[in-house]
Amino acid sequence: MSPSTITLLFLLFAVVMFVLEKIPLSVTSMIVCIGLIITGVLDVETAFAGFINSNVILFVAMFIVGGALFETGMANKIGGIVTKFAKSERMLIVAIMVIVGLMSGVLSNTGTAAVLIPVVIGIAAKSGYKRSRLLMPLVFAAAMGGNLSLIGAPGNMIAQSGLEEIGLKFGFFEYAIVGLPILIAGIIFYATIGFKLLPNHEVKDEGAFDTDRDFSDVPPWKQWLSLIILVLTLLAMIFEDQIGIKLCISGAIGALLLILTGVISEKEAIKAIDMKTIFLFGGTLSLAAALQQTGAGELIAGKVIGALGANPSPYILTFVVFILCCALTNFMSNTATTALMVPICISIAQGMGADPRAVLMACVIGGSCAYATPIGMPANTMVVGAGGYRFVDYVKAGFPLIIIATVVGMIILPIAFPFFP
Repeated sequence: MSPSTITLLFLLFAVVMFVLEKIPLSVTSMIVCIGLIITGVLDVETAFAGFINSNVILFVAMFIVGGALFETGMANKIGGIVTKFAKSERMLIVAIMVIVGLMSGVLSNTGTAAVLIPVVIGIAAKSGYKRSRLLMPLVFAAAMGGNLSLIGAPGNMIAQSGLEEIGLKFGFFEYAIVGLPILIAGIIFYATIGFKLLPNHEVKDEGAFDTDRDFSDVPPWKQWLSLIILVLTLLAMIFEDQIGIKLCISGAIGALLLILTGVISEKEAIKAIDMKTIFLFGGTLSLAAALQQTGAGELIAGKVIGALGANPSPYILTFVVFILCCALTNFMSNTATTALMVPICISIAQGMGADPRAVLMACVIGGSCAYATPIGMPANTMVVGAGGYRFVDYVKAGFPLIIIATVVGMIILPIAFPFFP
């Protein structure tokens, strides 16, 4: 059997097991990772490279930084202040999505989610609303916000570099022409019809996210220092390019400072790390690597686009590229999806004598629609444990958002980026 066939079989296995959830998601993820090594598709280094991926390091660091906000009771304090202003659960969801969406436009969407997850759990604890209903809108807004500017998501920059090679480019806020209407539509959706689709789970407080504790014995300096370090970590992430320190390193410095200053102990820091998330994310990155290395991802893309024939209608091509990127991005990282599709899209557009910007915009926006699985993007994975989510929760709450993004995208794309200008 060819490596690409084996990879596609593992992808099928992962999808089926994720949906049925007969075994934990993280265990399925590790079976795939080990299976790809045993079948010779990946070597050990490549298969386990996901565990030293910068996002995994960011997860670990931010679990500790977020955990400190809980261990000291500061998250509950912030939650109490915020809930005074939000009069209802719907208002709270809208407020969270607006703040996260706008922050994510200029910050890494993973970084934005990582910083705000502990704050939102604190808000849930104080307001009495279930955190499972607040965390999903948070991560979806982070993904949608990534399409507001050139630096909002790594995929945006990949498309830009692909365009620059042929002498074209997107403006800094040009993605927002499509991205902002999708964000607005998404917020309206979860404040209305989508409100009923949000998961409604009772989550047992474990580890650092124990919100029932009495924090009266915690010295105020610990509470304030945990908040100051969180804010400084956030500022370091915002000015990543200026200071030349990567997000994961800023997070790691924040985590180390919390332990060194005695805000939390080493034991509490380790307790704050959600290992299920680490194994789920690290293990599934091996599948993404296999899809890329064996050409299985390209095979799927080639077959789908090839089925359109020699001279497809521009509108149908844009639609197929959008849908294909939506499908791939829920199982590969959106960065990998965009990297895979950009050269294919440019060559098709050039072959038809069309404006590549039109197809690439569909590719980037489609590639950010990773709402239907817990492994579609790092932020989705980060809240699996905290929200007590199952695979099906993402499908139920996230799939309608993909449909909304597709409809909005298909209306705006041909107007704002005509195929044959």
